[in-house]
Amino acid sequence: MTNLAKLALAYPEILLSVTCFLLLFLRLGRRGSNLPTNWPLLGMLPALLSSLYRYHDWVTDILRKSGCTFLFNGPWFSGMNILVTSDPANINHIFNSNFANYPKGEEFLEMFDILGDGIFNADHDSWKSQRKAAHALISDHKFRRFVAATSRDMVERGLVPVLSRAAEERSAVDLQDLFLRFTFDATCKQVFGVNPGCLSPSLPVVPFARAMDDAEEVLFSRHVLPRSWWNLLRRFRIGEERKMALAWEAIDYFIENQVEKKMEEVSKFREHKADPDEEMATDLLTSYLDRRPAVGDVAVESKKFLRDTTVNLMLAGRDTTGSALTWFFWMMSQHPDVEHKILEELGAILVKKQETCNRGNPVLFNAEDLTSAVYLHAALYESLRLFPPVPQEHKAAVQPDVLPSGDRVDPKTKIIVSLYAMGRIEGVWGKDCREFKPERWISERGRLRHEPSYKFLSFNSGPRTCLGKDMAFTQMKVVAAALIYNFRIRVVEGHVVAPKLSIILHMAHGLMSSGVIKRHTLRHMFKSSGVIKRHTLRHMFKSSGVIKRHT
Repeated sequence: MTNLAKLALAYPEILLSVTCFLLLFLRLGRRGSNLPTNWPLLGMLPALLSSLYRYHDWVTDILRKSGCTFLFNGPWFSGMNILVTSDPANINHIFNSNFANYPKGEEFLEMFDILGDGIFNADHDSWKSQRKAAHALISDHKFRRFVAATSRDMVERGLVPVLSRAAEERSAVDLQDLFLRFTFDATCKQVFGVNPGCLSPSLPVVPFARAMDDAEEVLFSRHVLPRSWWNLLRRFRIGEERKMALAWEAIDYFIENQVEKKMEEVSKFREHKADPDEEMATDLLTSYLDRRPAVGDVAVESKKFLRDTTVNLMLAGRDTTGSALTWFFWMMSQHPDVEHKILEELGAILVKKQETCNRGNPVLFNAEDLTSAVYLHAALYESLRLFPPVPQEHKAAVQPDVLPSGDRVDPKTKIIVSLYAMGRIEGVWGKDCREFKPERWISERGRLRHEPSYKFLSFNSGPRTCLGKDMAFTQMKVVAAALIYNFRIRVVEGHVVAPKLSIILHMAHGLMSSGVIKRHTLRHMFKSSGVIKRHTLRHMFKSSGVIKRHT
C-alpha cells in the first residue's frame, strides 16, 4: 500500500475533498459550451482569448445562459474581475437611480487616456460644467440649422455623386468607408468649420481617420488584457501600444493644426470687425473661442482644453454615426421588404410635397420632410437595437453597492454593460429579439413606440444621455432617405460581415457593394421594350451592387 493510499485511509476527509475537487473540475471542463471554465491561476482568460474572434456574440451567449449578469474571473492578481450585465434593472440603477456612485473613475481615464480631460472622461464638477457649455452651444438654433444644411449639402455634393459615379462605372464601393468619409467631412465642418474633402472624386487617404481607427482597436484590447500588461506595453511603446502612440501623434497633429488656424482666424476677425452686428462662423470651435463658456477652473482658450474637447467631439460625430449607417444598409440589403416599405413612405412624402424625380436628378429630403417618416425612423431604431455603435459601456462603483440582480459590487469591481447583448436577450425584447423587425417600434395607431433609455441604450441613459442625439438621428434619416430613394444598394454575394474588435462597432471587412447599373439605362429599357425577360432582370439585379432608383 502506497503512502498516498495510507494517508487517504487515515484521513478519509482528504480523499473525499480530492475526489469532489476532481469531479467538480471535470464537470466544469465539460460545461465549456455553457459557461467559461474558471481555471486556476488563469481564470477565464483562456475562454475569452479563444472566443475573441466572436467576442460580442460570445458575451451574448454567456449572458443569455446566466440570467443577464455574469462575473468574469480574470487571472489571479490581475485586477481583471469584471461583472458583465445586460439586465435593464441593473442598467437603470447604474445609469440613473444611483448615478453618483458610478462615475467614469480613474481607471477609465487611464484606459481612455487619448481622450484627455474631455467630456467623455470627465467626472463630477468638470463633467457638469463641460456638459452645460456643450449643451448651450449644440442646442443653439443657429448651430442646429448649420448642422442640417451641412448634412444635406454633403449628401448632395459628396455621397450621391460618389454612388452615381459607381453606378456609371460599375465599380466596387465600400459603403462603410463612404459613410465614415461622409461623417468625417460633416463632423469637421461642424466642429472646425472646414471640409477636408474626404469624399472628393479621388477618395484621398485620411491619416486622421486611420489613426482614429487604430486608437479604437487598441482601446478595445485594453478591455481584454490585464491592466498591468497593457501598461507595460504602453511604457515601452511596443505591441499594440506602439500603434496607439503613433495614432496619438497623428491625431494631435491634425487637431493642433485645426485649433491653431481657428484661433488665428478668430483673432483676426475680432481685430478687423467693422460692423458690431457681424457674426462669426457657427462651428463649435469658433463658438467656444468666441463665447468662452465657463468650464470650471480650465481656460477655454487653452490649447489643452480645445484639443481634448475637439477630439471627443470628432469621436462622437464621425464614428458612431458612420457605424450606425453601415449596419443599417447591411440590414436593408438583407431585408428588401423593409426597404420597399421605406421607399413607399418616402414616395408618399414626395406626393404630399408635389415633387417628383426631375430628369434623373437625385431627390433629396430635408429634416422637416422626414418628421412623418415613421417606418424609416423605426427601421433605424431597430438597426441600432441590434447593432449599437458603442457595443459596451465601462463603469465602476465608488462605494460598495448591491445591484437589483442581487450582485454585490465594490470599488475594485469593473462593470461592463453589453448593449450588443441586451438587444439579443429574449427576456428584454421577446422571443423574436434576434429578428430585424421595425414593426416592434410602431404602435397600433401607427405612431412611434418609445422604450426606456435603460432598455434601448444606443444614446446612453440618464444624466450622460447623448447631447447630439437628435442631430445625429436627423443626419442618419437624411442620408438613409436620399440613398434608399435614389439607389438600390446590394452587398456583394458571399461578402463576410463581422464586427471589428474595436470600441466602436465597425465592420471588420467593410461593406462591399460591387457592380452598378445607371438608373436611366433601365428606364430606357422599360420604355423601349414591352417585355424584358425575367431572368435577364434577375441577372442584372444580382450583379448590381448599386442601381439608381428611378430605373
